[in-house]
Amino acid sequence: MTDLILRALAAGALAALCAVPAMAQGPAPGTPAAAAAAAPASATPRPLKKVGVTLGSLGNPYFVALARGAEAAARQVNPNVKVTVLSADYDLNKQFTHIDSFIVAGVDLILINAADARAIEPAVRKARKAGIVVVAVDVAAAGADATVQTDNTQAGELACGFIADRLNGRGNVIIQNGPPVSAVLDRVKGCKAVLARHPAIRILSDDQDAKGSREGGLNVMQLYLTRFPSVDAVFTINDPQAVGADLAARQLNRRGIVIASVDGAPDIEAALKADTLVQASASQDPWAIARTAVRLGVGMMNGQRPANPTVLLPSTLVTRANVGQYKGWATPR
Repeated sequence: MTDLILRALAAGALAALCAVPAMAQGPAPGTPAAAAAAAPASATPRPLKKVGVTLGSLGNPYFVALARGAEAAARQVNPNVKVTVLSADYDLNKQFTHIDSFIVAGVDLILINAADARAIEPAVRKARKAGIVVVAVDVAAAGADATVQTDNTQAGELACGFIADRLNGRGNVIIQNGPPVSAVLDRVKGCKAVLARHPAIRILSDDQDAKGSREGGLNVMQLYLTRFPSVDAVFTINDPQAVGADLAARQLNRRGIVIASVDGAPDIEAALKADTLVQASASQDPWAIARTAVRLGVGMMNGQRPANPTVLLPSTLVTRANVGQYKGWATPR
């Protein structure tokens, strides 16, 4: 399902769902009460009939791929499942409304990319009280039954390990930071852990928030290149910032800088195949995140709690050498 279709159908699909009376629900799956009741209740699996998905922004190709992955995974469980995907546009109030609507509609499973990991907790707990399994995707959501996300610490390690290798363990490096959310903090933590193993690598700066955007990456990079006459490499916390940083460097005619980032986004695939300073990106797999979240959710619907409620999926490094074999976000799987 394309972004356009998702946007066009979201409102209608939600209205249709909400016309159905909420199903009677027992205790929230994944709670001690539900776990105790699930085993003796019946051997008949609880069917997956309706899924509600609320994501950061369907203007982001990452979330479009995650939505497509969720629908594909749900249809493997039940070809007739009704999947409603909505864009919260990073608006917490809108996401509260989405969850309330999913509760009224009687969905069995909610996948949520929280606009605010902590503030969303009352809505998540309300859904679970209604007997709905809630799985957080990409970032944690307080109160959720489980979380599925990229191993962001490892992603930072991969990207900055690449930088350290390219610099032969010596040089001036900038960490272009981003919004202070868990994924970004973990990426920076992983990066610093790797660079710390190389005493001859100097981190010039790590405290500038480029807002996770191309424009932010461009503006912050311009300031850095004006401030520092010698920069050998830059780690950006995501691909949009990397693209902006590359543009700034080329505008100022600064060559020979190694740029590495995290995401594996379509824009970075193009950058890795073109004459840019971008050399690597530790990829995320939104399809795998969605597939894992749906399978985990269906299991919990039937009393199967995971050994660890937080599932971290490994990142892989995409470089100029292997980008031709990389299955990007647009490739179904």
